[in-house]
Amino acid sequence: MSVQAGAPTTLRHKSANAAARRRIDQAMRVVLAACLLVAVIPLALIVLVTLQQGLSTLSLEFLTTTQPLSYRAFGGGFLHGLVGTALMVGIAVLISVPMGIAASVFLVEYRANRLARPVRFFTDVMTGVPSIFVGLFVYAALVREAGIGFGTLVGGVALSILMLPIVVRSAEEILKLVPADLRSASTALGARRWQTTLFVVLPAAAPGLLTGVMLAVARGAGETAPLILTAFGTSYLVTDLFGRAQTALPLLIFEQARQPFEAAQGRAWAGALELVALVLLLTIAARLIATRGGYQR
Repeated sequence: MSVQAGAPTTLRHKSANAAARRRIDQAMRVVLAACLLVAVIPLALIVLVTLQQGLSTLSLEFLTTTQPLSYRAFGGGFLHGLVGTALMVGIAVLISVPMGIAASVFLVEYRANRLARPVRFFTDVMTGVPSIFVGLFVYAALVREAGIGFGTLVGGVALSILMLPIVVRSAEEILKLVPADLRSASTALGARRWQTTLFVVLPAAAPGLLTGVMLAVARGAGETAPLILTAFGTSYLVTDLFGRAQTALPLLIFEQARQPFEAAQGRAWAGALELVALVLLLTIAARLIATRGGYQR
């Protein structure tokens, strides 16, 4: 039954509209569930295949020893890769986190400054730069021109360039979530702007900032291309910051996977499982910190 213009809407007509909305809602739920399934399937397959191939080789010996000198030999592990990854990511954190948080504070607290827009633009550009270009830049600037050579330090610098835009963008969004009332209250109590930022804004945003840092660390720990041109790779355990080539888990996985020998490929799968587990743990920890800190996005 049609409803005339100007006539009051009947309960039956309202019920019909509600039924149509429910059908549309159910259809959209199905579409969203299908999209989620399509997104989850590749991740699940990667994890399952890596578990299937890597568990047979992953052991305590693999985590505590270095690789044998021969690719044909069975046994050994990627301890030197884990140490190299920790050292280079640690250097990258020391460089990128202070600079990234300082840049994000400038973008949020001094957004009216004429430099804020160019800084944000170049940060977005850096986010999309291929990692191999970063490796080429660091190789040309530090390895060749500065004469530092391959090693831990230049590898950490390359990773810091990749991690910096992630820290900046994530920290900027977190700082925007800090209520303006906190800033106003601090100013009303006589605090200067830098005191408000240092003692009020940053502590309030600490859980979210830590989340962004951990996500950046997860990104840096999985990079391979820039390390080929900066760390170069080695088969030995190296703790020197410069003067000797360094290795990392992604480099070892790449190197061992190229070999035609079963032993080397087994170590590559075990290293891939170790790296996936490391990145997954960092991502889960970041989400937990964000949830408990009230900054889940």
